Amino acid sequence: QVQLVESGGGLVQAGGTLRLSCAASRSILSTTYMGWYRQAPGKQRDQVATIFTGGTTNYADSVKGRFTISRDTAKNTVYLQMNSLKPDDTAVYYCKYRRIDGRDYWGQGTQVTVSS
Repeated sequence: QVQLVESGGGLVQAGGTLRLSCAASRSILSTTYMGWYRQAPGKQRDQVATIFTGGTTNYADSVKGRFTISRDTAKNTVYLQMNSLKPDDTAVYYCKYRRIDGRDYWGQGTQVTVSS
């Protein structure tokens, strides 16, 4: 079992920044990848950013150049630095832990609200 605890969400004005954190109860190197996803009201949950075990990252087109995913393996924590935030970024952000055996674990989510 893996527990994930997200933090760092909040209310910010357009153009502002936030940094999300996801602390895992197990080693994040025991994963295929870790990722950030988001879900706006009435919409499906979409991938935002992913970091693979080897360090490769990828991003949704909508956040490229604005968001950066990173990790601290000593703290078993993954971060999402969000710059130049837009109202369309408003959503609940979830952390995902894809274990090597293919099982997924999700955090409880953290709300990000960007006002115009």
